[in-house]
Amino acid sequence: MKIISGGVCAAKGFQAGAVRCGIKPGREADDLAILVSDCECNAAATYTRNRVKAAPIYVTMEHLEDGVARAVVVNSGNANACAPDGMDNARRQAKAAAGVLGIEENSVIVASTGVIGQRLPVECIEDKIGQIQLSYNGSDAAAQAIMTTDTKRKSAAIEFVVGGKTCHIGGICKGSGMIHPNMGTMLAFLTTDCAITQEMLQDALSESVRRSYNCVSVDGDTSTNDMCVILANGMAGNEQIEWQNEDYEIFYRALHEVNVRLARQIAADGEGATKLITCEVNGARSEEAAERLAKSVCSSNLVKAAMFGADANWGRVLCAMGYSKAPFRPEYVTIGFSSQAGKVVVCDHGQGLDFDEELAKKVLLESEVVITIDLYEGESSATCWGCDLTYDYVKINGDYRT
Repeated sequence: MKIISGGVCAAKGFQAGAVRCGIKPGREADDLAILVSDCECNAAATYTRNRVKAAPIYVTMEHLEDGVARAVVVNSGNANACAPDGMDNARRQAKAAAGVLGIEENSVIVASTGVIGQRLPVECIEDKIGQIQLSYNGSDAAAQAIMTTDTKRKSAAIEFVVGGKTCHIGGICKGSGMIHPNMGTMLAFLTTDCAITQEMLQDALSESVRRSYNCVSVDGDTSTNDMCVILANGMAGNEQIEWQNEDYEIFYRALHEVNVRLARQIAADGEGATKLITCEVNGARSEEAAERLAKSVCSSNLVKAAMFGADANWGRVLCAMGYSKAPFRPEYVTIGFSSQAGKVVVCDHGQGLDFDEELAKKVLLESEVVITIDLYEGESSATCWGCDLTYDYVKINGDYRT
């Protein structure tokens, strides 16, 4: 595998573009994006597990019943969730995109992000969508347009070889707040030119999402609009992947690498965040137990606050493990903190150590901190990601709607 540029347009035959419609008053950046393939694609998706789902989720589910799609239309500034005329407006948004692209309405995936409960001003979308200039280099424009409280565009792409053919997977995503395992306010759009059946595509995406986006927590909230979609147009010309053979494993590794890179970018750009937190749990009885422990640590507000203050308060890590409901023996637990500044072990087999507080401070002041937990009970491991909890998180969310 090779890391490449191009984001969601890195794969052959995909174009993207964006325009400013004025969906949210006061926003000066583009707020509507389109992604489209030169030909029909096999498509797969995962959605928020929140019981309350936005209208675009339901429309997309309908459009993907046959497992094929060709385009994505996505707006920021308004979630079209629990909103007047939600379903009608989501369908109007899909119809508007289909009209300018010259394709069937049910070939369009619809996504929205922004404020919940307010009517989507779909008229401005219908008015401006025809101004979008599509480009095979349009990934950055689309990534910018889908941002809400994000401070950075998020993209990734990988080149890999299947059956002697060079293939590509790329993607963009957005997500900064309302991020929690089971997907938070995050949208991810992925494309590949690898030929793969819809069934294998769905299998690969579902497994990778479980081990990437669903292992991110910013603030413990799970949104109404989250989705991750992948389109595969087969333009790389490889023999179609039809079962979980060696080619499938290569494809999966490339897809997962892209998703992990995007997930890490979401965690690092959490609302008000100053640092990325990675929690690695090793030696667990099962992967499920390791994952549950890592998620609990990354989701703990007390751990996140300690990371913001560069305080090596490892008791908060152990406490978060204790209420995770995952099986482990506290007397076996060893905890360490590491970063570019070094590594410090703070707890050994359930007992606190007389560690170097000055070194620990330096370690935790870095922009990326790794919490390593060794359980010495098995062979399984898991990694999850989060961020620190800062004063700015409250500032951002205190007046988000207004």
